Amino acid sequence: LEYLDKVGLGYLTLNRLTASLSGGEYQRIKLATALGSALVGSMYILDEPSIGLHPRDTGRLVSVLRDLQKLGNTVIVVEHEEEVMRAADRIIDIGPDAGAHGGQLIFNIPYEEIANYKGKKTPKALKDWVNPDFILEDSHTFNFLRGWDNIEIPAKRRPWREYIEVKGATQNNLKNVSVKFPLEVMTLITGVSGSGKSTLVKNIVYPALLKSLDKNPDTIGQYKSLEGSVRFLEGLEFIDQNPIGRSSRSNPATYTKVYDHIRNLYAEIPLSKQRGFMPAHFSFNVEKGRCETCQGDGKIKVEMQFMADVYLTCETCKGKRFKKEVLEVKYREKDISDILELTIEEAVEFFADQPKIIHAIQPLIDVGLGYIRLGQSTNTLSGGESQRLKLASFLKEKQGKTLFIFDEPTTGLHFHDIRKLLTALNALIELGNSVWIIEHNLEVIKNADWVIDLGPEGGDKGGQICFEGTPEELILVENNHTARFLKDKFD
Repeated sequence: LEYLDKVGLGYLTLNRLTASLSGGEYQRIKLATALGSALVGSMYILDEPSIGLHPRDTGRLVSVLRDLQKLGNTVIVVEHEEEVMRAADRIIDIGPDAGAHGGQLIFNIPYEEIANYKGKKTPKALKDWVNPDFILEDSHTFNFLRGWDNIEIPAKRRPWREYIEVKGATQNNLKNVSVKFPLEVMTLITGVSGSGKSTLVKNIVYPALLKSLDKNPDTIGQYKSLEGSVRFLEGLEFIDQNPIGRSSRSNPATYTKVYDHIRNLYAEIPLSKQRGFMPAHFSFNVEKGRCETCQGDGKIKVEMQFMADVYLTCETCKGKRFKKEVLEVKYREKDISDILELTIEEAVEFFADQPKIIHAIQPLIDVGLGYIRLGQSTNTLSGGESQRLKLASFLKEKQGKTLFIFDEPTTGLHFHDIRKLLTALNALIELGNSVWIIEHNLEVIKNADWVIDLGPEGGDKGGQICFEGTPEELILVENNHTARFLKDKFD
């Protein structure tokens, strides 16, 4: 039990169903189990253990990881959280950018070398640990940790008039909470893990708003009334990190509907007209142009009965997904299968003279997804990537008066990508939309127009509104966990 408390899960009840836990919570339970077993001489590999953690709890996580290491174990952490990076003995940085522009080792050096680095030249002692093709300043990680690159604090906070007010929320640990959520600005809902953020927003306000918009939510938490400018809203979108689709046929091209424009373009090519090809011939989901051996999948599934299924490249189309005669139709020397292999960045360059296509895929660049491929199956995307793909699809529409609710959109994001995300979120607000974000990341919190902080602790000691106001007002509050860590961002 002590280890569960140490990893920041003290707010959980003992009879809590594991199916209701977040990914970060489940990972930390496994971590507590590992500590309890007191293994020695093992290697622990953790994939972003700080997900869902308030900065207060990140410090506890670091001490737990140190305890594992002191027992005589090796700890490897894949992480973007600044506090975890600064606590590391060594940092291995891969880059310099994402996707086609990444995949190279930039450096593998002790953290203290980053903290003490002054000049523009790699010290001799580090020569063997830094890729000779790069200098340390080529690394986004290095520049942020050194303080040479940062996310700026906005010059001013947007004022607000319209709001949604919930009164008397008492679900789970919420203690008769009443609070106003501003509209047409960026509102952050913060607080330590288990303070009641998700209960308030996901279980009460969101379903209550769905009901007010004549939609039927599954369940609504306990509250007395929902007031304010409910009729001001024309739309409501909750953007979480659930997978977009489990089908291997869903991809960024089909999800953003840019594939419709691409298929129309290929259908207009003279050879297509000569052969009577329609846009449907360039879809791998219908019979006309797809390879019928693999049904347009590019792979054949071989069931192995007592073992995992094996997927083999289709012998007929060689993984291209289309019939030979369809692949003979080319636009600027590329067939339709080649197009699906392009990264978003490459596609923007390739279709530079096609405004409809550019309009549909530019938002993917804006949210930092330029490295994924047009035809990449959405079931291979991480939760954070799925969330940003959903965001990009909304940016494309240019609608206004819609409320967007995000659940920890910075999950899996480097500082460099958080800046892009903030630009995209601000673009939504400039169009007249409202953005509410449940978040722990201090870089995002300092960019908020309004902050609602719950707490003061997690579980039974939480469930109260500790603060409502601007980040500048928040950092003046005494005995507040969020304020304590946010202050450092204003120094």
